[in-house]
Amino acid sequence: MIKKVFQLLLIFLLFGCLFILSSILIPKDYNIPKPETRELIEYWNLKDSSRIAYTHLLPDSNTKPYPIIYLHGGPGGPISNHHIKSLQQLTNWGYEIYLYDQIGNGYSDRLDDISTYTTDRHVKDLEEIITLIGASKVILIGHSWGGMLINLFLEKNVSKVSQVIFSSPGPILPINPKLANIPPPDSLNIQSPHFTNQKGNHQASNLRSIAMRKCALWWGIKLASDKEADAFATYLNGFLNPSTVMDTSLHIPPVFGAGFYSQVMTVKSFRNVPDHRHILTQVKIPVLILKGQYDNQKWGFTNEYAQLYSNHQFIVIPEAGHSIFREQPELYTQHILNFLEQQTKN
Repeated sequence: MIKKVFQLLLIFLLFGCLFILSSILIPKDYNIPKPETRELIEYWNLKDSSRIAYTHLLPDSNTKPYPIIYLHGGPGGPISNHHIKSLQQLTNWGYEIYLYDQIGNGYSDRLDDISTYTTDRHVKDLEEIITLIGASKVILIGHSWGGMLINLFLEKNVSKVSQVIFSSPGPILPINPKLANIPPPDSLNIQSPHFTNQKGNHQASNLRSIAMRKCALWWGIKLASDKEADAFATYLNGFLNPSTVMDTSLHIPPVFGAGFYSQVMTVKSFRNVPDHRHILTQVKIPVLILKGQYDNQKWGFTNEYAQLYSNHQFIVIPEAGHSIFREQPELYTQHILNFLEQQTKN
């Protein structure tokens, strides 16, 4: 009797191991949207032979002296037609705009060596892009991670930047975790989002996606192909999107082109960023900080921008979450335009 019980336990254990191994090793398919049709897509070929996809929006006339470069969030979040549509309106006032998919995202190249997805790589790409477009200075708009990237870029390139707009920026690197515990002032009526990234990750993750992440972080290898890994990242974003808005009833479908390995490895490189806050305190260019009332970024992280950048304007957008341009597109664009035009007059 004991022998039979022991044999049954071994059989169950064997099948359990086989189930886990198959869940980890067998590729998965995800029901994700097809690539967006984008008529204006162009490409830059960088010195390291990587190809960066971008959209160039031109005004009809009266072009302003400096072009705008938009830096998307993530890391790993591609440019979407929604981004393009939101900023297209600025061309009516003479602003030339570039929106590009950072390396490893959207229509841009994926890297074979995933260890080269780093903050330094993203900064160097931006430096080369500014050289390629031939601008003496640029206006930078950075959303979420894009704002974090701007901070890193300004440390050595402030002379190349005319103005900066931070849209729901992420924490300044290296992250000071103590800032997450600072409550916002009651006067701003800032609220927590109704949904969290933690819930979204829990709903979407599976054994293979967890193993994909661990293999990347621990050994720098791709357990899954870029196609499969990016499909999962796009699938995951569908579960994370409710945390980026105030109204969680809004249906925000994920956008094709999320970069899984770009996201995982760039975030890993955060730990290697030196603390250069003392340099940012010397930046005197005009800065606009936009924060949604229901932004999922902690108040203390956003407030640090106001503490470091002395020449700033700070605006809380009511009834909007992290993705301000989705719930309050007119206010979003108008505040950006007001800021830019004010600086032009000055």
